[in-house]
Amino acid sequence: MTTAVVIVAAGSGTRLGSNQPKAFVPLAGATLLEQCAKGVQAWSQPFSLVVVAPPGWETPARDLLSHHGDVTVVTGGETRTDSVRAGLAALPAGTTTVLIHDAARALTPVAVFDRVLNALTEGAKGVVPQIPVVDTLISVDRSSMATGDAVDRSVLGAVQTPQGFQAAALIAAYDAIDGDFTDDAAVLRAAGHEVVAVDGDAMSFKITYPADLQRAASVLGATGGQRVGTAVDVHQFDPGVPLTLAGLVWPGEEGLAGHSDGDVVIHAIVDAILQAAGLGDLGTHFGANRPEFEGANSRVFLEHALTLVREAGYVVSSVGVQVIAQKPKIGPRRLEAQTLLSELVGCQVSLSATTSDGLGFTGRGEGAAALATAVLVAI
Repeated sequence: MTTAVVIVAAGSGTRLGSNQPKAFVPLAGATLLEQCAKGVQAWSQPFSLVVVAPPGWETPARDLLSHHGDVTVVTGGETRTDSVRAGLAALPAGTTTVLIHDAARALTPVAVFDRVLNALTEGAKGVVPQIPVVDTLISVDRSSMATGDAVDRSVLGAVQTPQGFQAAALIAAYDAIDGDFTDDAAVLRAAGHEVVAVDGDAMSFKITYPADLQRAASVLGATGGQRVGTAVDVHQFDPGVPLTLAGLVWPGEEGLAGHSDGDVVIHAIVDAILQAAGLGDLGTHFGANRPEFEGANSRVFLEHALTLVREAGYVVSSVGVQVIAQKPKIGPRRLEAQTLLSELVGCQVSLSATTSDGLGFTGRGEGAAALATAVLVAI
């Protein structure tokens, strides 16, 4: 058997909070791509290596991997399906087995590669590593409503990479399909072939969000320095405007006065993030002297702050924020707000609320305040 490994590294870094492709995001003194290639090169089996890079990033990929021996770098496409096709087209002549691996699973142990190759050696057309599903799974519709009972997870597995294939069978399957697939085994099954499952590994987790990047850095023993920022934001109520709080609109509630939408929760988070990174505060970047931000949705501030933090060499690891107000009642929408904020920031955001027991301006119902603490880690 002649084996090739294709590392698909053409994805964007959007969910990771990066303004560059995911594979080029720093991780423990190198890039995600370098860490992945380093792990693959530790494999004892002989193989050729093909890397699928984002358009325009082929030369940086070659430079980063120049010390990894003979590596073929090709240009990826708009979708993962297109990128895998490009990698398959670049396989050396005579390749009989191919392992498709995601650069985002940079910590995959070589034992998983061995299990996949062994199953191919025993005659399997396709092989996927998988781990048991430990979370309870439910059906959720587009409105985020739970629509069904919990799924029986005993018959489910979470698929990882590398996925291994008889090269001729996978190439023929890709030639025969239309549409896009996010999983190579699904392409092979669509062509009528069976796929075997082998044990994956918990260390083969996919690095998708900043918290995943922090976890990977911790595993590699390079968590970097932590920085903490704490900030308070206060706005008075204005019955003439709608209430936007924690990124949500609260129908029927008095709004908060301000240069923008007055969202004290997001303002406090932005202030804490900027403070932790040593980049000033909300007023420095979005003050009343900036007319372009008048009436702006506070999400704009958060997006810009996250960009500044990334450029400074940090990602947000966690955020805790507490609302101090007599109204609105946060409890009924706390989980909804917490979920949205976590998506916006790109890490776990914990939200709580309290009153001031009738004391001060918040106790008199004149306004609302929020206190936020943000933890940043170096990347």
